[in-house]
Amino acid sequence: MTSVTVLTAVYPGTFDPMTLGHEDLMRRASRLFERLIIAVAAGHHKRTMFSLDERLETARQLAAKYPNVEVIPFRGLLRDFVLEHDGKVVVRGLRAVSDFEYEFQMAGMNRTLMPDVETVFLTPSDQYQFISSTFVREIATLGGDVSKFVSPLVLQKLRERLANRTEE
Repeated sequence: MTSVTVLTAVYPGTFDPMTLGHEDLMRRASRLFERLIIAVAAGHHKRTMFSLDERLETARQLAAKYPNVEVIPFRGLLRDFVLEHDGKVVVRGLRAVSDFEYEFQMAGMNRTLMPDVETVFLTPSDQYQFISSTFVREIATLGGDVSKFVSPLVLQKLRERLANRTEE
């Protein structure tokens, strides 16, 4: 039996910056779903290092090699975004057991808000399990080497941003 409906998954996040762990999940989710939307959150609850436009540009460049991946900004409730884009799945990454409790609660809330949408948890490949955008920002800000955690594109953008901060 084949489906005439395209199965759309939404992978939301602030992606500030996008790490190799994010890229790993994007690559793997793009193989599981016919359409994958990388939903870049405006970050209303976080102060981001990169603007929404900068994060969108980076995500689009990194997603360009996957023909079924789109990068779209969103503000407000994830529920509204997912339903507006005919999403049937929300993709979330789990790096460690410590992520599980928060993600489990969020999945339960999302199930209440959008009962026809499933949450799928993916764990990153072993070499990316400890990487977080927060750690990358902190290490980079303190002058550490983050080249093992981000793509060359993101590394360059981090260096440019931090060089501009020291000039101010």
